[in-house]
Amino acid sequence: MATDILALTEKLDRLDRIPLADLPTPVRRLDRVSAELGKSVWIKRDDFTGAEMSGNKVRKLEYTLAKALKEGADTVITAGGIQSNHARATAAAAARLGLRSHLVLEISAVPPLEGNYLLDRMFGAEITLLHEDEDVSLSDKMAEIAGQLREAGHRPYIIPVGASDGVGNLGYLNAFREILAQEKTLGVRFDAVACAVGSGGTLSGLYLGNRLFGAGKRIVGITVCDDRDYFKTVCGSIVNRTLELLAEEPDENPDFTFIDGYKGRGYALSSPEELRFIAKIAAMEGIVLDPVYTGKAFYGLWQEIGRGTLDGADNILFIHTGGQYGLFPKQTQMAEVL
Repeated sequence: MATDILALTEKLDRLDRIPLADLPTPVRRLDRVSAELGKSVWIKRDDFTGAEMSGNKVRKLEYTLAKALKEGADTVITAGGIQSNHARATAAAAARLGLRSHLVLEISAVPPLEGNYLLDRMFGAEITLLHEDEDVSLSDKMAEIAGQLREAGHRPYIIPVGASDGVGNLGYLNAFREILAQEKTLGVRFDAVACAVGSGGTLSGLYLGNRLFGAGKRIVGITVCDDRDYFKTVCGSIVNRTLELLAEEPDENPDFTFIDGYKGRGYALSSPEELRFIAKIAAMEGIVLDPVYTGKAFYGLWQEIGRGTLDGADNILFIHTGGQYGLFPKQTQMAEVL
């Protein structure tokens, strides 16, 4: 995929974007982790994008909400689990921009008012709780709500789960450009960049940045739900929708690198081993991972480095995608492992 780098940069700079995140986010070396693993492991703190809108979702929302506003939306609708970081970030961003927000949150039981769900309510989001046993998908429920809002005279805009589509993907294409600039400042070249894969948008953006900028890095996605076969299709679709937006040639055979085996008990479900690992990293480095994405993914990265999966990569960058608010509902489980 041959790309004119200057032309690509100019295209990115011309795209509609609302600055919501505190950028650039810092990168630092994890000295004690590196010493134990025998690799130079670094972390990019995308949990520092902001307090209310913390995490990777804000980068995506910068482009997604710009599109919503350009289309005249007065309400944004999105969905996720009850502790969805994306839903919380969307509600916060909507409040900041003077938009209404409506969240469809999947539950298995009546949820306590804590963590991200508490913040959703504080940000004034209208919330529809959808029990996992109901015979309707999140996307269908969002479409139903959008129809009702249109009938009431509103102008809704549906944001897919995780804002992981062609537009949202621009957020991590731009983040990859940020990483390249930070390499020059730090005087280091990252051989591999790793992240959690939950809806596919973060990995897709990093992968696309690596291809378009010709960086030659290993982009590694550690799945925290579903598996590589599912995400190969999802991420391929996201990548090509973004390429279409950029008027670039399609990627006929995206070569993603996925690592399966670390979703544990399931999406947003934690094992004692995972929670002990989160506590271990907090004590080693003063960094708090989250139980849904980064805890599982960094645990997977740790294991795979030990197994030799990343041999040949001397400097490894892990993307901390945020989500720490999701740790607070785990306090009972955490008490059992601390």
